Amino acid sequence: MFYYVLKYVLLGPLLRLVFRPRIEGLEHVPASGPAIVAGNHLSFSDHFLMPAILKRRITFLAKAEYFTGPGLKGRLTAFFFRSAGQIPVDRSGKEAGQAAIREGLGVLSKDELLGIYPEGTRSHDGRLYKGKVGVAVMALRAQVPVIPCAMIGTFEAQPPGKVIPNIHPVVIRFGKPLDFSRYEGMENEKAVLRAITDEIMYAILTLSEQEYVDQYAAAAKAEEAAEKAAKTAKERKFPRLPLS
Repeated sequence: MFYYVLKYVLLGPLLRLVFRPRIEGLEHVPASGPAIVAGNHLSFSDHFLMPAILKRRITFLAKAEYFTGPGLKGRLTAFFFRSAGQIPVDRSGKEAGQAAIREGLGVLSKDELLGIYPEGTRSHDGRLYKGKVGVAVMALRAQVPVIPCAMIGTFEAQPPGKVIPNIHPVVIRFGKPLDFSRYEGMENEKAVLRAITDEIMYAILTLSEQEYVDQYAAAAKAEEAAEKAAKTAKERKFPRLPLS
């Protein structure tokens, strides 16, 4: 019930007022039955904007950190996500991917919409990164269509680290459903899973017109963090002398 209170009374009207999102291709989202909505992930606000504009309820797999944060802020965030029906997924350890797949299949088994970000994490620079194959596994096992979705403008509206969003136009664009029934029974074939995932990411790329990086976002973030750490260490070891 709280999901619909947020959508129609509390959060939904506010988001529409602030972001004034333009919706394109909404007719591609099925009115009933299970389906996966796979989108790019540019901003924290993505979690709320898509549910606010969809007529149907959609459940996202959200990172477990949203449910385990410390202090009052952490408890409020956890309460918000749980009340909105979002599912925590632990992204660490060898079983993380399988746990996410199990949770996602549980949503689809109820004939609901499942929202997923194949990149696995938010883009830190606005580019589109390589997708993880979990979305392909779920599409094959549940035998459901995948609707590609592009969030456009949310990175500028609320980039990583920014709490209060900027006023910036946002477009939410849905593409035609992708049918992978031709691969039925091949969910254990790595090459097939990679091909399906790449097809999904290409559809998202076509909708979003982002720059594509053939690398996992988490790896790119780690590399960037390591470079910054090395630069900081070098500057501390060899500080610049003031010019006389």
